[in-house]
Amino acid sequence: MAAYLAVGLGVSVLAVGTLAALVPLAIVLLAVAWIDRWEPEPRWALWLAFLWGAAVSVAIALLVDLGVQLFAAAAAAGEPTGSQAMQAVVQAPLVEEIAKGLGVLLLYALARSHLDGPVDGLVYAATIAAGFAFTENILYFGAALIEGGADELGMTFVVRGLFSPFAHVLFTACIGIAVGIAARRGHGANVFGWFAAGLVCAIALHAFWNGSLAFADAFALYFTVQVPIFVGAVVLTVVLRREEQRVTRTRLAEYAAAGWFSRDEVDGLSTWAGRRAALGWARAQHPPRTDAVRRFIADATRLAFTRNAIATGRADVRRFEDEQDLLGAVSRDRAAISGAPGHG
Repeated sequence: MAAYLAVGLGVSVLAVGTLAALVPLAIVLLAVAWIDRWEPEPRWALWLAFLWGAAVSVAIALLVDLGVQLFAAAAAAGEPTGSQAMQAVVQAPLVEEIAKGLGVLLLYALARSHLDGPVDGLVYAATIAAGFAFTENILYFGAALIEGGADELGMTFVVRGLFSPFAHVLFTACIGIAVGIAARRGHGANVFGWFAAGLVCAIALHAFWNGSLAFADAFALYFTVQVPIFVGAVVLTVVLRREEQRVTRTRLAEYAAAGWFSRDEVDGLSTWAGRRAALGWARAQHPPRTDAVRRFIADATRLAFTRNAIATGRADVRRFEDEQDLLGAVSRDRAAISGAPGHG
């Protein structure tokens, strides 16, 4: 993909387009990091999601677009073919959301033990969408610079980089949330039904967004329709994050009843205030024990979600093995927090 961009845009234009595209990318990734704070996903899975979006999804979209153009040219025998508006409203939503959605399914298959619910699906989908938008923005910014110079680049940057950096995230989030719901409800072919439902929603939202730009007053629709959709997505994200806190408290309370945690630990691990207080205490120690407390929070949270999978009948042998490993990790973390190992 990098080679394609370098040949198509030129190295200097590619450099400028990449620098400009880093701004909306940073905005989106900061938002993804905020969503992913409670139970962070593994780095390797997030990198895979980003690279799928930035390279594979874009390559699929470009290849399909080339195929459509060649077929249309052959069928029309040199006559004018369909408008760019119809391509934006029909072809782009179908092809791009399918390409990005396949990445969500790939993460479901490879990182199933980490994809525990709608928030995890949202994080992976948003990361894929961030990668896709990053490469797409490089193409748009580069084309704007070539065709209209700095003025055209500035206008395109404002529209794509500042007014709508979350557009692709909103579309593909439908797929991620749907796959996350399927993961929470159980494994098997059930995921494909939820994937299809999320895909239909993503395509429809994408088509509506592109249609508003092509056929209507985009400025008016941005504030009357698109901004409310974005606000609704933020509210839904907050609700889903609170559900993660509820799951953590419920499942850790079960371990507390069996003697693995104290009630104070459950209260501290299942609230933001409790976690901040624990980290503040850790930073005040000599030497600081911040890393040990962070590991304790991360291991305990993952243990809670592993327990949730077991309690809801979605566990395989690997889940039970993960539970035993995490119980051991929690004990080691507690020992490290209280002092040298063996003195806890």
